[in-house]
Amino acid sequence: MEFLSFPLLLCFISFTSLLLYTLVKKNKSKPTNQERPILPPGRTGWPVIGETLDYFSKFQNGVSEKFVAERSNKYSPKVFKTSLIGEPMAFLCGPEGNKFLFSNEKKLVRVWYPISLQKIFPEVQEKERKMFQTFLKADALRKYVGTMDMLMKQHLETDWNREEVSVNPMVKKYILTLACRLIIGIDDPNKVEELATLIDRVEAGIFSVPVNLPGTTLNHAMRAAKEIIKDVLNIIKQRKADLLDKDSASMQDILSLVFLTADENGSFLNESDIAGSILGLLVGGYSGISGTVTIIMKYLAELPHAYDEVLREPKELLTWEDFRNMRYSWSVASEILRLHAPAPGTFREAITDFTYAGYTIPKGWKLHWIANATNKNPEYFPDPHKFDPSRFEGKGPAPYTFAPFGGGPRMCPGNEYARLEILVVIHNVVLKFKWEKLIPGEKVVNDPFPVPAHGLPVRLHRHN
Repeated sequence: MEFLSFPLLLCFISFTSLLLYTLVKKNKSKPTNQERPILPPGRTGWPVIGETLDYFSKFQNGVSEKFVAERSNKYSPKVFKTSLIGEPMAFLCGPEGNKFLFSNEKKLVRVWYPISLQKIFPEVQEKERKMFQTFLKADALRKYVGTMDMLMKQHLETDWNREEVSVNPMVKKYILTLACRLIIGIDDPNKVEELATLIDRVEAGIFSVPVNLPGTTLNHAMRAAKEIIKDVLNIIKQRKADLLDKDSASMQDILSLVFLTADENGSFLNESDIAGSILGLLVGGYSGISGTVTIIMKYLAELPHAYDEVLREPKELLTWEDFRNMRYSWSVASEILRLHAPAPGTFREAITDFTYAGYTIPKGWKLHWIANATNKNPEYFPDPHKFDPSRFEGKGPAPYTFAPFGGGPRMCPGNEYARLEILVVIHNVVLKFKWEKLIPGEKVVNDPFPVPAHGLPVRLHRHN
């Protein structure tokens, strides 16, 4: 993928523009005669590209936590500065740093995205987030459990009915088929396949070189995103026509519920804003979650005792109450989310000067949170590279050490939906099959989301 060559291409393609941008910023921010602020310790690396090369190298190798550990050990265990993708950046370390970032959204910091993401995804306003969260909360999802379970059983009968399968493509197909049914009310297999192609192009652009020229990966991604938004707008148009015809049967998907619901002020969301939010939901829950499910199946193939424990959990048609009893299955999933976080981290921007751990974070600086910085820290998770679901029994990890879906007001709105997806897939696959890996030493790679390098080809053994 082009993502793999990102750091090198960044040096050459964006050097001139970033250099000019940096020089202008420096000229505008020359200190006055007032006392200079005490900035966090650290280094900014090479001109313009900063420490981007080292950061992306560690990310690709699945050891992003080393980027944080090396610098926090050298400079400060609380906070350090660096420079990534042309931006001065601070890392607030440990659970205290996570708590600070999650707790100060719109007070001291706000969400920020790299250039590629800004160009692909429309900005989502707070009122849109709140509306979608309403329909993605656990209680609101109860009515979809039966549909999720039924679709997975159908998927196993039609797509897993052979001796050998490649797991990741199969799981991705189910994840998107389910999303199309529940989120936008589409069940046409051809339309789902078209949408999968568009989402693949969008994902490729997320980590591409931020150059929007005809033929570039970013340009292809932007065009694909516009196609998805156009499709969603057409669906909204059709839903409105159905409403005029009093056809309420097609109004049960989340998209329909959102555009038919007024906010606390009696206002309805703009159709374009809804379509932009749907784009984020479809892309955000595709490769990341399917990769997590695939890695869970990899570990269950390697660890028979874990497989047997999962198999002991509910064996009938799934109900909402069953999910509360699948504690071990969710502990397994949580341990995979810890070992292989589907989202590497998020960015924030300081909206005012503020002080943290005795150091000033200037307005306009970016802040970066990396999940692995606490997930794989032996201080919070002893023997951090060992698979051990018991970490999540009882009280579980200490607060703010494990946040697979982020935290605070910016927590992923689809976290409960993702939880249900993972449990439905694992429950049904374990209930029907045992399996063995066809590539014994297959490793997990970041491509850009964590996934077994070859998609996890397996040989299935159906239970009697």
